[in-house]
Amino acid sequence: MSVFFCILLLFFKLHAKAEKPLCRMMGDPKYPLLSKDGDITIGALFPIHSIETLPSFNFTQKPQLFSCSSVSLRDFRMAQIMIFAIEEINRSVTLLPNVSIGYQIYDTCGSILSSMGANMALMNGQEFVSGDRCNGQSPIHAIIGETESSNTVILSRTTGPFKIPVISPSASCECLSNRKDYPYFFRTIASDYHQSRALAYIIKHFGWFWVGAVNSDNDYGNYGMAIFLNTAEKEGICVDYTVKFQRKEPEKLKNVIDTIKKSTAKVIVAFLTNFEMNNLLDQLIIQNITGLQVIGVEAWITADSMITSNSFHVLGGSLGFAVKKNNIEGFADFVIKEFWETALPCTQTEGNSSQNELICNIYQDLLVLKSNNEDVPEQRYASNVYKSVYAVAHSLHKLLKCKEKEGCETDPKIQPRQVVETLKKVNFTIKMGDNVWFDSTGAVVAQYEVVNWQQSSNGSIKFKTVGYYDASLSPDQRFVLNTKNIIWAGGQLKKPRSMCSESCPPGTRKAAQKGRPVCCYDCIPCAEGEISNETDSNNCKQCPGEYWSNDEKNKCVLKVVEFLSFTEVMGLVLVFFSLFGVGITVLVAVLFYSKKDTPIVKANNSELSFLLLFSLILCFLCSLTFIGQPTEWSCMLRHTAFGITFVLCISCVLGKTIVVIMAFKSTLPGSNVMKWFGPAQQRLSVLVFTLIQIFICVLWLTISPPFPYKNKKYYKEKIILECSLGSTIGFSAVLGYIGLLAILCFIMAFLARTLPDKFNEAKFITFSMLIFCAVWITFIPSYVSSPGKLTVAVEIFAILASSFGLLFCIFAPKCYIIMCKPEQNTKQHIMGKIYNK
Repeated sequence: MSVFFCILLLFFKLHAKAEKPLCRMMGDPKYPLLSKDGDITIGALFPIHSIETLPSFNFTQKPQLFSCSSVSLRDFRMAQIMIFAIEEINRSVTLLPNVSIGYQIYDTCGSILSSMGANMALMNGQEFVSGDRCNGQSPIHAIIGETESSNTVILSRTTGPFKIPVISPSASCECLSNRKDYPYFFRTIASDYHQSRALAYIIKHFGWFWVGAVNSDNDYGNYGMAIFLNTAEKEGICVDYTVKFQRKEPEKLKNVIDTIKKSTAKVIVAFLTNFEMNNLLDQLIIQNITGLQVIGVEAWITADSMITSNSFHVLGGSLGFAVKKNNIEGFADFVIKEFWETALPCTQTEGNSSQNELICNIYQDLLVLKSNNEDVPEQRYASNVYKSVYAVAHSLHKLLKCKEKEGCETDPKIQPRQVVETLKKVNFTIKMGDNVWFDSTGAVVAQYEVVNWQQSSNGSIKFKTVGYYDASLSPDQRFVLNTKNIIWAGGQLKKPRSMCSESCPPGTRKAAQKGRPVCCYDCIPCAEGEISNETDSNNCKQCPGEYWSNDEKNKCVLKVVEFLSFTEVMGLVLVFFSLFGVGITVLVAVLFYSKKDTPIVKANNSELSFLLLFSLILCFLCSLTFIGQPTEWSCMLRHTAFGITFVLCISCVLGKTIVVIMAFKSTLPGSNVMKWFGPAQQRLSVLVFTLIQIFICVLWLTISPPFPYKNKKYYKEKIILECSLGSTIGFSAVLGYIGLLAILCFIMAFLARTLPDKFNEAKFITFSMLIFCAVWITFIPSYVSSPGKLTVAVEIFAILASSFGLLFCIFAPKCYIIMCKPEQNTKQHIMGKIYNK
């Protein structure tokens, strides 16, 4: 029973405590590094020191507070500008006229552990209301900080349930733009969405399509690099490698250095925080890796901590985006005198001197900076802190319904969530001229300066502005660069090249290398008939029908039009033999005419002989119509002239063959055959045979005549200008008729070859027809297989060969007797031979 009552009493005690909880501090309180009381308090978290030393956790005594060392000048200046802005507002008669703003600035030592402790201290405070009861109200109305994105993410998630607004001057991670996860977060710096995209644009602007990428392995680096890689892919930029590390991962940093050394990329995008970049810079100096064009981000590109005696050898010529620099009037004087007199407690001499000495030991490393303000003009984040403080002040001014002469309605019950709602609507202009307002993501408009690491004449390093990026402007105006003022990697004046493969010149195309990024390719010459007239062409273009690629494959030129001309060697040779044949034939005709009364001329039918010689002259001359540029008239003339002249020639030979046979038959007793084939019949037979060919040619020209034709199929690189036959049947009929007469003549001559005659002309006609048929039989396959103008040459050769064959076989023996054996050119000799036989 006693046990039951003890349990019951314990239950009631716990229930009473649950109804009225007591506020008790667990462990030693964490005090702000810099603080001041006021009607309204603004909290701040800055990593004023960058190295944190953990105490010993041996669990034998109460753990001691963390100790911090190594002052971060940039973050210390942030704390100073915050105090400067608050003091300026407190003196203002127009902004919060009768309200004083206090501050509590905590040092997070660049550590998540210290940042969490400072955050809890800010939200809880060090004092409690009477009765040690918790009132559930935060002693601060807004928090300025953190400076790093990862710590800011933790800070915003921690303060979110309490609806305390957080305004960061430098946390730029795109992840913080998510209003669902971070509804009470604001920042006076633009999101990395803009900076990451601008990095890709500046790389493309300078023609670097082969880059490496290094980023911090945290929210800031991972989100920023993801946006950059996505934009780079869309802009056609190839990334050779992407590596990342944290400041406390030496093994990963070693892997980063090895990757950089192996890569052929000469441009590196360093999306790193200040701390990681310092670690990377140290290793680059140790490994003596120089000549790399580093593209940086606002987190480190203008950091004074980067400037060392050896850093310019590695980072000289670096380009990057920096927060827009604003000169805050009066701040330089404040950091020299007023800050140390009012803000730093150790400089106040009132009270216990030993206590002052103890406090001064805490600020010993800060006192070294007391007379230093040379870096103030380069403190670009100072204006962001300045804007953050003024944003909170304008929000409070609106909440307290302040009026210039009447003052403000002081209300200690203002809740942080009320400050959040008014922050969304603030729109004001600071004294530097910048207009401040927050967009739907809680960020300000993206405005960056493009800075370049340069070395002045005295050897000092300066960050020279060479351009700007302003997202508030139109797309064609927001990005401006002055390339004339840029110093490149290693202090060079010539822009470095960074490409996986050299540019493919005109006349070639890019062929991707298997398994490698699209920026790695081989340059393949364009095929015949294709061109590329621009650098780095992906494909070659086919030239139009009558055009062909030049030798360089970068321009389409008209194809060479080929035909057998009078000016080329082959044409001249054929003309020569044609005229030579005409000349020989004329000489034979003159010789025969001069000896027309001699027996050998009379014995072989002189009239047909002269007609045959005339037809041979026409045959030789018709070959000339095949030479020269084909036209409509020349195409019709060459084939019809060829067909008619050769039929005339063969008709004469056929007539001579019949005369030989008839002459022999007439010598037989009782034969009267010659009267049926006298001179009139001979002329008529030649006329009839020729008229038949003329009729065939007229029919051919009427139905489908030959015409000039550009043959583009046989040769791709040139056009063969030739005469199309028009009707193949018509041409076949012409050739077939010539062949028919030639075969008939050959058969008759062959049959008459043994007739008794002193000068048996039938033998020579047989031989001439044999040559004629052989030439034209071999002509057909040669004509079909010969390319281009050789086709015409083969046809001319066949005409000349057959003409010379007829001329020499029929007339050469007679000319020999007339000129060399005149004693045989007698009637008795010829008749004697006949009688002997």
